[in-house]
Amino acid sequence: MNRTLSFSRLAKGGLVALLALMVAAPNALARTSKHPDTLVVATTYDAKTLDPYMTNDVASSNAMRQIYETLVAIDAKGDVVPSLAEKIDRVDGKTYRFTLKKGVKFHNGETLTADDALYSLKRAYEKGASVRHILGVIDPAGFKKIDDLTFEVKTKDAMSSFLAALTHFGGGVIINQKAVEAAGDDYGFNPVGTGPYKLTAWKKGDRMELTRFEGYHGAKPEFPKMVLRVIPEASNRTIELESGDVDISFEVSSLDVSRVKANKNLELLTLVDTATTYMGFNCSKAPYDNEKLRQALTLAINIPGSVKAVFRGNAFPAFGPIAPNVKYSNNDLEPSKTDIKKAKKLLAEAGYPDGLTTTLWTNSKKVRVDMATIIQAQLKKIGVTVKIQVLEWGAYLQGLKDNKHELFIVGWTCQTPDPDMAVYPTFHSSQIGGNNFAAFGDPEVDALLDKARITPDGAERKALYFDIQDKLREKAPWVFLANKKIAFGVQNYLEGFTPSPYGFHALYEVKMKK
Repeated sequence: MNRTLSFSRLAKGGLVALLALMVAAPNALARTSKHPDTLVVATTYDAKTLDPYMTNDVASSNAMRQIYETLVAIDAKGDVVPSLAEKIDRVDGKTYRFTLKKGVKFHNGETLTADDALYSLKRAYEKGASVRHILGVIDPAGFKKIDDLTFEVKTKDAMSSFLAALTHFGGGVIINQKAVEAAGDDYGFNPVGTGPYKLTAWKKGDRMELTRFEGYHGAKPEFPKMVLRVIPEASNRTIELESGDVDISFEVSSLDVSRVKANKNLELLTLVDTATTYMGFNCSKAPYDNEKLRQALTLAINIPGSVKAVFRGNAFPAFGPIAPNVKYSNNDLEPSKTDIKKAKKLLAEAGYPDGLTTTLWTNSKKVRVDMATIIQAQLKKIGVTVKIQVLEWGAYLQGLKDNKHELFIVGWTCQTPDPDMAVYPTFHSSQIGGNNFAAFGDPEVDALLDKARITPDGAERKALYFDIQDKLREKAPWVFLANKKIAFGVQNYLEGFTPSPYGFHALYEVKMKK
């Protein structure tokens, strides 16, 4: 049976899931699992760490989704709903009171208390935490324990995005204080959560093995074991899927989509996620601190043509920093249009009439290498020589944070249902050295981002985010390239897998068809 789940682009933003079930093919259930007690999932990258506050990459968040839980969660409609917190009261504009579920156990047997929740939020707030941008809105003196199951958190301002931020698998994850203190610097490899699975083995770069947590407070997963296999090469993931050695494959290549779709033993699920693939400039370094130069290089790139060539119909050209299925995306905008004549003029005005030589970083992901190669050829038309450097994922992220780059291709996923997560961590000057890999700082943009965070949802907040999108298109710290359709291959003896557009998937919900 072929089943396609698509998240459609809406005219005025927002997220809608459209589920289309196709007629079952003959012999659709002919294959059975090679490993019926284990769910084997092929992933693209390994997690950096399983310490939720020390990383912000999608691969780590996806693994942590199986191990940890957050105070609040996102439901199928994209709304924020209770999770570990069974009740949330907004005492006033800045103060939130959380009441935890009673009797929730951590993997080490400890019972969840308000002390653990407050410890977790304080740790996420600490300087040096990779997710500090999420909870930096909390008043440092705003943590208060009421009783063993009740606590309050106060924000510095009346934040529209605060509860949405707590759905993030980093900022909102609750950890066990005793476990963290006992493990010390090794906690990222010895995680203790309240989630449906617990870590039993991890061979870095190869696989992560999880075992069902029998003390889980919710509905227990059907599979006693889960294995997350790291298979970076897309074609190899498809081969393993076809052979039945893996049950689910993440990110089926556009080259393999038709193969998976035609295979009677497999299902293909696709969605448009909340990520934007982009080429960024290091705005802290000359000549990339020159707005005219950034605009020139942007105008030299044929974005629609590049996206079509690289993604083969499995993406559409991006038009801004907020993906079209995120609230307050201005979907009336158009992708940047190529204008070689104007690009050369701006390049000359920036002081480079004869062009320049630059280095473009990417990781080994094929679509990014292909995009880099196409951009290399296109920039040559205006006299810009591009040297492509392909780095291993961990080294790539570290190099970006260490400010060693010039141009770079990467993606940013808005991992919560609020647009603040799309633009504040990536463009506010306070986030330079964090996820603002472009090292972009602009007082006007900062002011808009700050105001949008504290403005109540409605017409005024929408207008602010529209202004932010316009300003970022003008300032050009990024070349907005693509919004992708993500494809997943699934064995057709499985059910219950619903990919999340936010990048972390509830694999513990997967079951065998009866």
